[in-house]
Amino acid sequence: MHLVFVSSLVPVENPSSGFDIANRAVLDGLCALGHQVSVIGYLQPGQTVAPGGETHLLGELEVANAKVGAATKLRWLAKALLNRTTVSSAKMLTVDADRIDALLQELQPFDGIILNSVQLPAAFATVFQKYPTIYIAHNVEADSALENSEIASGWLERMLFRREARHLGLVEKQLTQAASAIWTFAEADRFGFGYTVCDRAAVLPLITRWEPPQDRIGTIVEYDLALIGTWSWRPNRIGLDWFLSKVVPQLPAEMTIAIAGQLSATPSVSHPGVRFLGRVPDARAFVEAGAVVPLISRGGTGVQLKTIETFELGMPSVATRASLRGIGAPPANCSITDDPAEFARLLTERVAEVRGGDRKRLSGRVFHQAQKARLLETLAQGLSGLGQPVIAKGFASSDENPEPVRTANKAAGVPFGFAVHEGGKSR
Repeated sequence: MHLVFVSSLVPVENPSSGFDIANRAVLDGLCALGHQVSVIGYLQPGQTVAPGGETHLLGELEVANAKVGAATKLRWLAKALLNRTTVSSAKMLTVDADRIDALLQELQPFDGIILNSVQLPAAFATVFQKYPTIYIAHNVEADSALENSEIASGWLERMLFRREARHLGLVEKQLTQAASAIWTFAEADRFGFGYTVCDRAAVLPLITRWEPPQDRIGTIVEYDLALIGTWSWRPNRIGLDWFLSKVVPQLPAEMTIAIAGQLSATPSVSHPGVRFLGRVPDARAFVEAGAVVPLISRGGTGVQLKTIETFELGMPSVATRASLRGIGAPPANCSITDDPAEFARLLTERVAEVRGGDRKRLSGRVFHQAQKARLLETLAQGLSGLGQPVIAKGFASSDENPEPVRTANKAAGVPFGFAVHEGGKSR
C-alpha cells in the first residue's frame, strides 16, 4: 500500500515527547509491514526528520505553549476565533487548504490517509476526507479539555478550555465517523467516541523504540526516585502536583527525589530531597539511575509513554491506575495504588529493598517483544479494511454546541521471526 501519514508534527529521528514516540512507533510499524509511507506535517525546530518515510514538510513550527510568548498565544487564539476552530488547529493555519490539496494531488495514487491526532486533520478536514481515512486518537481530546476546564485557575481560562472542549467534541465525532478504522492507545479511549464507532476502534500497543532495550541491570543508582515528563502539559502537571502535595510530604526526609523535564514554573516544595533537574541529555539513562520510578498520572486520556518506557527498562515502579492505561498486564515489579499514603509507603519499601541490595529489576525485552508483535498485528488488521465504505455524516456547525463526547497476523505482516498468538503473547 501507499499510505499518506498526516500529522501536526512529523515523526522525528530522536523522539523525546510522548507524542513523538507514538508517531515514530506507528511510522516504523507501517514501514516494517512493507508499506510505502508519505508523511505530511510540520517539523518542530531543532528536530531531524525520521528515516523510513518520504516526508513533505509544511514548514517548521513551534506548537508548545511553554515555548512561545504571550503575543504568539494571542495570535493563535485570534485565529481560532476567526476560523471557528480549536486553538490547537489554529496553530496549523500557516498554510492554506489549496497547499494541502495540491500536495495530495502530487502524491497520488495512494490507498488512503492516516490522520494522526486531531490538530492538522481538523484544520483541513474537508480536504482530507475526500479520501479513505484511518484516524489515530492519541487521547479523547474533548474529555481532556473539559477536565482541564474543571481545574482552571480563573473564569477566562475555564471558558477557553470549555470552548476548546466543545469544538474538539465536534471534530472528533466527525473524524471518527468518517474513518474506516480508529486506532487508540488505551482501551478506555476505544469507547470514548460513542457506541456507533467503537466497533471500528482498536488499541495500538506501543513501544518507545523499535529495537529492544539493552538489559543494564547493573546501572549505578544515583537517586531513590526518578520522575521525568513534559510537565508543561496540563494532565502531566496534575499528576506532578498531586505527587508533590500528597505523596512527597509522607516520604522520609533522607529520600532523594529527582524530577527531570520541562517545567513552566518550579513548584515550591519543603521536602529536602527534591531536586528539579530540567531537561536531561539522556532520558533513559536518567530513569535507570533511579532506584524506583513513581508513575503518577491522575488524569487525561490515552496511554502513558513513560509507563511503557519504565516497563521496557525493567525498572521497579509504583503506579496509579491512570498510569496503566493501555497496559494489559503490568510486570511483577509494579505496585498499584491511588491512595497517597499507600503510594508513599510502597515507595519507601521499594527504596529500602534496593538500598539493601535487591534492585527489583526485570528484563524488559519480553514486554517489548509482546508489545511490538501486537502493534504490528493491529496495524495490519486496521489497514485491511481501509477504503471500505463507512457511514460518514456531514460536518456540523460548531454553533450547534453539543456536549463533548464522553466517554492476525498476515502472512508477511509480522517480520523478525516471531508469531502472534491469542492474548497478544509472542514467542
